[in-house]
Amino acid sequence: MKKIFPSDGFTELYSTYYKKSFLFTKSYVQDKYVAEDIVSEALIKLYEKLQKEKIESIPAYLLTLLKNQSLDYLRKKAVRDRVHANYSSVDNEELNYRISTLQECDPSLIFSKEIQSIIDMTLAKLSPQTRKIFVLSRYENYSNKEIAAELNISVKSIEYHITKALNLFRKNLKDYLPLFYFLFVF
Repeated sequence: MKKIFPSDGFTELYSTYYKKSFLFTKSYVQDKYVAEDIVSEALIKLYEKLQKEKIESIPAYLLTLLKNQSLDYLRKKAVRDRVHANYSSVDNEELNYRISTLQECDPSLIFSKEIQSIIDMTLAKLSPQTRKIFVLSRYENYSNKEIAAELNISVKSIEYHITKALNLFRKNLKDYLPLFYFLFVF
């Protein structure tokens, strides 16, 4: 059986997906430590699966794991909260809202044509310089220092352009805000 990732590939997998996975998960479970546990467990499961077989879309598979584990946690929390009856009706409604929105989360939609068209439209609205910097940062994983060196501008300018792009993406993807973290924040 051929391994998809080398034995040290977990570090690469972790560094690539941890932060965005954590922000996505924490936006639903609302607990830093629980989110850390869910993300760590999901990344381990993903890595083990990759050792056995090729996965067509690693981000979609990971998001499915995060969604399911977060749903399990939220459902158990809802049962505990009902038993203890400690939550006010407003808090219970907010928890039920998080459960229902996470249930409706369809990882295949994240990578759908609709979202891709929003991303493409947003990229097109950026100035050529901002677009180039954003693509180098978020798609090609260049560090701010590497981009600054390549374009011969300051790191502060790079930070400005990335912030400008992220703000526009956040505005245009407002209906998909938790997914914004998964797609662009790292």
